[in-house]
Amino acid sequence: MSPTIQFTDATHGQTVTDPNAPTDPGTAKAQYPGVNGVNGHVPPQSEFDYLVVGGGTSGSVIAARLSEDPDISVAVIEGGPTDVGLERVLNLQNWINLLGSDLDYDYPTVEQPRGNSHIRHSRARVLGGCSSHNTLISFRPFAEDLDSWAQLGAKGWDSHTLQPYGSRLLLQTAPVHLKDRNTTAKAWVESCSKALGVPVIQDFNAAIAYNGGLPNGGVGFFPVSYDPHNMRRSSASVAYLHPIMDKRNNLKFFFETWAYGLVFDEKDPIKVIGVKVKSGQNGEEKVIKAKKEVIVCAGAFDSPKLLMLSGIGPKSELEQLGIKSVIDLPGVGENLQDHPESIIMWRARSSPKETVMTSDAGLFVRTDKSNPDPRPNLMFHIYQIPFTDNTERHGYEKPEHAVCMTPNIPRSRARGKVSLASSNPLDKPLLNFRYFMDSEDYDSKILVEGIKLARKIAKTAPFSSLIEDEIAPGPNVQTDEEIDEYARKVHHTVYHPSCTTKIGGDDDPMAVLDERCRVRGAKGLRVVDAGVFPTLSTVNPMVTILMVAERASDLIKEDLYE
Repeated sequence: MSPTIQFTDATHGQTVTDPNAPTDPGTAKAQYPGVNGVNGHVPPQSEFDYLVVGGGTSGSVIAARLSEDPDISVAVIEGGPTDVGLERVLNLQNWINLLGSDLDYDYPTVEQPRGNSHIRHSRARVLGGCSSHNTLISFRPFAEDLDSWAQLGAKGWDSHTLQPYGSRLLLQTAPVHLKDRNTTAKAWVESCSKALGVPVIQDFNAAIAYNGGLPNGGVGFFPVSYDPHNMRRSSASVAYLHPIMDKRNNLKFFFETWAYGLVFDEKDPIKVIGVKVKSGQNGEEKVIKAKKEVIVCAGAFDSPKLLMLSGIGPKSELEQLGIKSVIDLPGVGENLQDHPESIIMWRARSSPKETVMTSDAGLFVRTDKSNPDPRPNLMFHIYQIPFTDNTERHGYEKPEHAVCMTPNIPRSRARGKVSLASSNPLDKPLLNFRYFMDSEDYDSKILVEGIKLARKIAKTAPFSSLIEDEIAPGPNVQTDEEIDEYARKVHHTVYHPSCTTKIGGDDDPMAVLDERCRVRGAKGLRVVDAGVFPTLSTVNPMVTILMVAERASDLIKEDLYE
């Protein structure tokens, strides 16, 4: 039997409103018409071979690949609307206006004693998931990132095995088009190279995947998945689902439908046979059944949340919340990782018009060349707009025009946790990233070094001629201690939560999944999203997630056909 889940008043100050309801539920069907699927109710066919919970970055790939066989029925359960015809999503240049919108789950963090407790973690509530929400910066992973997974027990996920899947991806990815490169970003690239002695990289993915990585660091324009002709996204949904949504009768979509529990077989209590969902204006509750498997692709927050609500997770914690333990897996929700970043901002004379998404170039630095690890340990984005969400709170000015550098930590040593606030599915999960709580203060030292290097770049022509006074932290903040205090209190996230349902070996008690993405101790259940990473990739993880989903789809098909 499935654990009983009660919908009661939400706790921790969180709303009891269904987080998946559209802004105007009464017009949901007209605004977001179903494509080979439905909005707001479960159709007569409520049993499929495979259920994909979450139509995001990984779920789009899984659904497309499994439905290639016309004899296999696949259903996608998506909490948000379709992105088909949704211009505010499809236009990449509008990405920043999606943050905090009705298409954002907008998760808070718990108190961070050494970090910024005001961070809101944006998670997309729309088909395509965060690939429909983010800037679509699209890096291939470093070989060392993947090989470290194998060393940590994720057999079969090494670089030799996984890297070729990058060539299979359907997204339209290339460095920012020449027509979209503005004067500010070009000057910054030149000044970074001059000031720090790093090479200018013409194609980051070619360097990372085929030419030995970035042992000397590098600066250049980002690889981005978009169509330069019309600035449209080449997201996971656009690339994998749009071409097939109205053509494959074996692929169905449940939009505006929220999965809140797994259903277990009464005769085999560890076998998952379906998903409990709520849909429509009235919160209609139904069960959609899976004849073969349920594949959870809800992301590093909501996948562990769904498992724990269903009784899969740390037994003692679940029982304290009144949830019956079905499978005791202490690693569910643990090992949470992210890319924290800070910010330094200058007043600018103008804001360039030529841009893809206002953050078109990046810098990688190896600050410790004595370390044998050839990967960079410091990364920068450059924003050609005032990025003041966290600085204004501390009294800093918001100038009309600004340039910001955001140093971030590619391999943070902080390890956090996702846990349940209660047994109520409407409560958002508790997110404790434990920012800057690593024992050796490695993370905060990286940000201090980043602020110092940013100032060095700012003094170097031609970039120096395009900026004026330093707004934040300002010239009075000079010592390491002062920079550290500033960098942590205004720090932000690059929105890369991961590693909360990690793949691991049989000897790892915290491993949630085996090497085929199957939930340990369960039958008919897999997880495929950023949560499966043992460690977070050095670079933006979207492409790595897509590669993982491509390989996972192969594993699922192998298990089906063989």
